[in-house]
Amino acid sequence: MTSPASRDGLSTGRLIKLMSLLWLAGVAMRMTILAMPPVIPLVHSELHMSETQVGLLIGLPLALFAVAAVPGSLLIVRVGARNAAVLGMIIAAFAGAARSAAIDVWTLYAAAIATGFGVAIMQPGMPTLVGEWLPDRIAHGTIAYTSGMLIGALFATGLTIPFVLPLVGGSWRLDLLVWAVPALLIAPVFFILSPKTDNVSTIANKVGALWWPNFKDPLVWLLGLTFGSNNSPFFGTNAFLGDYLASQGKADLLGAALGWLNGAQIVAPLILLLLANRLQGRAWPFSLFGPVLLAAFLGLIFGHSAAVILVCAALVGFTTAITLTATLALPPLLSSPADLARTSAGMFTVSYATAIIIPTISGALWDATGRPWTAFVPLCVCAVTLTVFGTVATRYPPATGG
Repeated sequence: MTSPASRDGLSTGRLIKLMSLLWLAGVAMRMTILAMPPVIPLVHSELHMSETQVGLLIGLPLALFAVAAVPGSLLIVRVGARNAAVLGMIIAAFAGAARSAAIDVWTLYAAAIATGFGVAIMQPGMPTLVGEWLPDRIAHGTIAYTSGMLIGALFATGLTIPFVLPLVGGSWRLDLLVWAVPALLIAPVFFILSPKTDNVSTIANKVGALWWPNFKDPLVWLLGLTFGSNNSPFFGTNAFLGDYLASQGKADLLGAALGWLNGAQIVAPLILLLLANRLQGRAWPFSLFGPVLLAAFLGLIFGHSAAVILVCAALVGFTTAITLTATLALPPLLSSPADLARTSAGMFTVSYATAIIIPTISGALWDATGRPWTAFVPLCVCAVTLTVFGTVATRYPPATGG
């Protein structure tokens, strides 16, 4: 008995399979990176790091997301999006494990850079895979892999403090090794079960030399700044929340706050699946949730009770999850198939260049003023720019032709 076909001719079984594979890839993209924030206070103490160095530790993988996005686009042209994604998974897993062997801040930075490189060469491939596998279901494909990213973040941040650290005797080094294992196991599962690329040379011939981003294209900058305004608040909050709570005498809230920050993101895909047909190219995710994100940061700055802190952390997670998916759905809608990989690469280059600058500025403000709340000021600015640029991007005319 065959699975019933959907309205676009894709069987329900195949749709579920493809969305599941995209989900797994999303998990691999976030799990290794987000294994670090819960153990930052331990790493901070052992390696004697300043707040600026903490910001740089989070920012360095994001810098690699920017630097390696263009080589990732070229790799897609040469070997196909599927193979590029698998290679990125393997590099990220091994490099994530290598962080556990750091003997000082510089060796930790080196391993963090390699981890970021692995994830970076995956990222341009995800919108490309959505376009190849689910051309008539862009919103569903995007929701699938972004929800995987959110689950990967939740696993790493929500389970580390209550479960994994006690299991490994409180060792942050063993904790990072533990999280590298499932990230590595995803790679062969994805490779074996994913559809084979029909003909890589045909794809390369079709795309031709179109792998270098066109940085003269306003769309690349509009998408990049929108995505950077989404990434910076999320990664910045994960980076500084632990030390911020400790400075307020509320270090015991860290596990719960990180759990709410990343756990609240899981609600977003469930809502977006119900609203998938109202997501593509719509302004409401930005015009509604950008201001809510700003309110959440103001709550973290001025609120002092545990309840306010947890609610605001949850709102940061929820709002950035909604706008993450809305942003990543835009490149396949606004770019032609031939331009999709390089437009995505350009978007990631701009966005993660922004996302390394913002956390570093946040940490520098804290160090310079001695006032912990100043670390959230650049993130407030990002909430405003996310609202404005995201709304403008949804008004951008889509490309024509292939």
